[in-house]
Amino acid sequence: MAGVGVWRLPGMGPPALVLLALCVVGARGLYFHIGETEKRCFIEEIPDETMVIGNYRTQMWDKQKEVFLPSTPGLGMHVEVKDPDGKVVLSRQYGSEGRFTFTSHTPGDHQICLHSNSTRMAFFAGGKLYREERFRLTSESTNQRVLWWSIAQTVILILTGIWQMRHLKGFFEAKKLV
Repeated sequence: MAGVGVWRLPGMGPPALVLLALCVVGARGLYFHIGETEKRCFIEEIPDETMVIGNYRTQMWDKQKEVFLPSTPGLGMHVEVKDPDGKVVLSRQYGSEGRFTFTSHTPGDHQICLHSNSTRMAFFAGGKLYREERFRLTSESTNQRVLWWSIAQTVILILTGIWQMRHLKGFFEAKKLV
């Protein structure tokens, strides 16, 4: 199985190129596009004790010239492979060009996932996660305050009602109407 993957970098328009060649009992090709923050997985049936070798290359897409440029520092990918039982066989960060290998110890469908590990993506994803966490904490705090304010209002209304009823009862008893 051989493959090509592509992901978009922020502000780069068309994608960066990831060239991937997996050799599993004969070579086959796979070509796909992925955005920089996307994760692309595919499933391949691999026999027992089979060595899988993957060669890859990542490239940036120049929107203005409409050509692929040589790889830039920090642009790379993360490869994760799980066996049919869901156990992680391989999970590793890679640079912009290279090779990865793993040996299957269980026959069956193996899940192979690829996603960008560029420093830009990590920076943007980290900032996004920080903002999301801060927003979640603010939302939870606001929700808690609204809940307690509602409970306080309810208690005040009940106490006011009880006081009014006792006061009116005392008033009418003093006037001898009740």
